[in-house]
Amino acid sequence: MRIFIGGVACVGKTTIGARLADFLKRRFYDLDAETERFFGTSIERLQNSHLAPNGFRHDVAKALQHVLSLEESRNSVIALPPRGLMGPCWKVVQKVQDTVIIVLDDTPENILERVTFYDIDSRKIDKTLSDDERRHYLQEIRGDIRHSKRSWKKAHLIVDIAGCVDAENAACKLLQALPTNVLGTCTV
Repeated sequence: MRIFIGGVACVGKTTIGARLADFLKRRFYDLDAETERFFGTSIERLQNSHLAPNGFRHDVAKALQHVLSLEESRNSVIALPPRGLMGPCWKVVQKVQDTVIIVLDDTPENILERVTFYDIDSRKIDKTLSDDERRHYLQEIRGDIRHSKRSWKKAHLIVDIAGCVDAENAACKLLQALPTNVLGTCTV
C-alpha cells in the first residue's frame, strides 16, 4: 500500500513523511527530489522552462508516474508537492489502487517557522526574514491554506500537527491515525 502525504508548502511533508516511512520500514520518496532526478535539473529551473505553471505540473505528474512504475514504490510513503491533490498530479494519484492519502495541517505561524529558501539550483539559502517579510509570508501561507483546503476533501485523513513538538512526534500522530491494515507489523 502506498501512503501519499499532502499539504501546503513547508508544512513538513518531506521530514514527517520520511520519519513515517522509517517507522513503517518502507521506502520514502520526496516527489520534489524525484522530479529533479527524473528531469536532471532543479525544480526552479524546470519551472522556469515553462511559460505557464501547468506545464511544470504536468512534468511533476510524469515524475510521479515514473516513481509509481518502480516495483519498490508499491509499499512506500510519497511526499507530494503542495498541489499534489490538484491538477495533473491528482489525475495520477486517483488512479492508484491501495492508497491512503494523508494531508498535514498546521497553523500558518508554525509553517512560517519551517519556511526554507533555496537558490535556483536547489541549494539551501540562510535567510532571516524582516518583520514585513514575515507578515507577507504569513499572508501567503494563509492564502495557500484557504486555496488548498478544497482539495483536502480528497484525502482519507487530515492530521493536525499543530501541537507536535518535532517531526518524530508528528509522525507518531500519523501512525495513530492510520487504519490498522496499513500498519502491518509496525513497531515504534
